[in-house]
Amino acid sequence: MSNKSEFRLLCLSNGHGEDIVAVRILQELSQISKKLNISALPLVGEGRAYFAADIPVIGSVQAMPSGGFLYMDGRQLVRDLQGGLLQLTYTQLKAMRTWVKDGGGKILAVGDVVPLLFAWWSSANYAFVGTAKSEYYVRDGLGNLRQNNRMANFLGLNSSIYLPWERWLMSNPRSLAVFPRDQMTAKMLQKWRIPVFDLGNPMMDGLIPVHPLQISALAQLSIVLLPGSRVPEVYTNWQQILVAIFSLLEVFSDRSLLFLGAISAQVNLEILAQMLVKAGFCSLNNQTFTYKNASIVLSQTAYNECLARADIAIAMAGTATEQFVGLGKPAIAFPGNGPQFTYSFAEAQSRHLGSSLILLEHPNQTGEAVQTLLTDTEQLAQIAENGYKRMGKPGAARRIAECLIEQFEQNN
Repeated sequence: MSNKSEFRLLCLSNGHGEDIVAVRILQELSQISKKLNISALPLVGEGRAYFAADIPVIGSVQAMPSGGFLYMDGRQLVRDLQGGLLQLTYTQLKAMRTWVKDGGGKILAVGDVVPLLFAWWSSANYAFVGTAKSEYYVRDGLGNLRQNNRMANFLGLNSSIYLPWERWLMSNPRSLAVFPRDQMTAKMLQKWRIPVFDLGNPMMDGLIPVHPLQISALAQLSIVLLPGSRVPEVYTNWQQILVAIFSLLEVFSDRSLLFLGAISAQVNLEILAQMLVKAGFCSLNNQTFTYKNASIVLSQTAYNECLARADIAIAMAGTATEQFVGLGKPAIAFPGNGPQFTYSFAEAQSRHLGSSLILLEHPNQTGEAVQTLLTDTEQLAQIAENGYKRMGKPGAARRIAECLIEQFEQNN
């Protein structure tokens, strides 16, 4: 990076998980270079991750009813349109173009085709961190196509999970760098004239435990509960997770169980606590509950610790599920009512994560599924290897940041 003048960078992202990934990369960029003038434009939601990291946000931010999951249900698009989606998009496009005209700079797009399309429209040079797509959605662990049919051929999925127009945006002369989320996806994109860099997945960064869990009781089996972060969907997910908990209590009645609720700060913890008490749990305080041979601890501050301590996850989440699997551990999932965690989402996630995610039809099957899993040491070893392979090693944000600076310097 040149020391002669300040360098401007605008980061676009479209979702809570994408915002977090973007912030990790931006923080690494700031540590490497003090000449960066960084701004952000979250296209979905309120951009809380940026505000928490003291990264200036330009343009308008607004939470949409779908939370960005339009592809899950067409009805969500109607709700978003009624909620002002078109006006929001117009103001965001205008804010981005104004930012470019005011002094130039580069664009970093994080997420899917939406921020990538914004970046192309900006008229500036751009880079893309693709968090939404992976070849594992359409290919097995060996790279073989899961399905070979006319629709797949028509959409170009036999060539890549990224559609032809997405690949065109990535191969545009103003596209300086593309960072896919895994090695298989990177190898596939290298078939085209796309500036691909296989540097790993930033989702696996920042998961080192820093806050000790205040738990006195020992447990023979620890299970993390991941109900997601979307309100009010998280509360209906929690109801299904309760069914799974009682299924485990029935099967493991002779073992001490510890359930760790890794709860988003956006969620009203009191509502989850009331649901536990209504289900029969005894409240020791507003975060610790007991029932027979089980203890449940809810935390909104010890996410990393919950993931690190747990043996298995009961998961109805997106990024959190992927991070847990990336630690080499198995997750149990079952479809919810959406708008995010529907059957379509869960099924796609199970294809993406392979053997590491066990998808059940109903939460009452959880106990037997976990019992079967724990007796199969060979499967557990394979799950660990699979998780590491699909999610990659920590440190990707730093590697991407270093590569971005190099590419930006060459094209400044």
